[in-house]
Amino acid sequence: MEDNGALMGQEAEMGEQQDFMESLLQESLSLEFPTQGEIRRGFVATIRENEILVSIGTKSEGVISGRELEQIPAEERASFVVGQEIPVYVILPEDQNGNVVLSYVRAREEKDWDEVETLLESGEAYQSKVVGYNKGGLIVPVGGLRGFVPASQISLLRRPGADENPEQRYAKSIGDPMKVRVIEVDRARRRLILSERLALQETRETLKDRLLDELAEGDVRTGRVTSLADFGAFVNIDGADGLVHLSEISWERIQHPNEVLKVGDEVNVRVISVDRDRKRIGLSIRQLQQDPWLQKVGDLKEGMLIEGTVTHLTKFGAFARIGDDLEGLIHVSELSEQRIGHPKEVVKEGDVVTLRVIKIDPERRRIGLSRRKVDSAAYADLDWKMALSNEVDRTLTDETEEVEELSTETESAAE
Repeated sequence: MEDNGALMGQEAEMGEQQDFMESLLQESLSLEFPTQGEIRRGFVATIRENEILVSIGTKSEGVISGRELEQIPAEERASFVVGQEIPVYVILPEDQNGNVVLSYVRAREEKDWDEVETLLESGEAYQSKVVGYNKGGLIVPVGGLRGFVPASQISLLRRPGADENPEQRYAKSIGDPMKVRVIEVDRARRRLILSERLALQETRETLKDRLLDELAEGDVRTGRVTSLADFGAFVNIDGADGLVHLSEISWERIQHPNEVLKVGDEVNVRVISVDRDRKRIGLSIRQLQQDPWLQKVGDLKEGMLIEGTVTHLTKFGAFARIGDDLEGLIHVSELSEQRIGHPKEVVKEGDVVTLRVIKIDPERRRIGLSRRKVDSAAYADLDWKMALSNEVDRTLTDETEEVEELSTETESAAE
């Protein structure tokens, strides 16, 4: 009986050992052993001054220590708590002490490279800010990676002006928000190239569609000059560009926009055309400015007599300078009572002649003059009234001067 009991005890013990071994084998099979370069999700198990232990589903916990621990920004490291889930990169599946060596910074960096590759494929814009610069361009981070925006890919608004070098201009951009697109990724060389111009182009198309729906002719907006061309200036209003044609920049005649504008200038513009089909916006700067020509002709009235100097002749008439910088046209039909074939038959360049103003056209900025109507009976009454008005003006002026002179004499006598 005793032998049977001992035998049964031995068999039971052997059965337990077998179950334990099977349990260990099953547990071993259920564990996914890490491989070098693998990124895993782990849970912070222990936080010590010189290491962080992370549970990653292996028999023993992985460790972040030494240089890999020092690379974690102090502020971020201080925020870790036990039980927090974090990504980790497997540097060594097992070191000489049997530990799995992990890196938190490498894991996050690898995820950032994955993200920029996805951004490169999708063409999606990324919002960031400028953190540095060199003579070749700006430094802009994407996640934890430092991206580079070459000078050729920087928005025209950020480019240096004629009076500053690139370093001076780029220094002003530190801390500024910037939207960029990824245009080149080389993970092996740790090279990440970005473009602000492409990102803004994508954004401008969206903004322009919305702006076209909102704009109406006659609207007045404030914008910034983005580029200059022979035919005009492009002005950005609310994120979209409109064109100010050369003829709409200034009331004065100019040959190129750079005579009065430069890139970066803030200007007020009036919307003069909206072409929604072709997505074009026409703008004007001069229409918000007083026309100096109107000031110059302010003293002129239709019907009045003036003196002019013939400046040049054409087959349809003669041009005459009146005043300092005004010019009017004497049509060939207004040069003489007699029918003539060419103005040179009755006048020549340099002649000083008496002329009558017969038309002032503010829209076309033209003055019509007549030589043959100088002695016209149709203007007799008007000439008489103007002469009388001038006489009254002279009389009032003389009286005012006399009063002022008398006042001055009285003050002197009193002193």
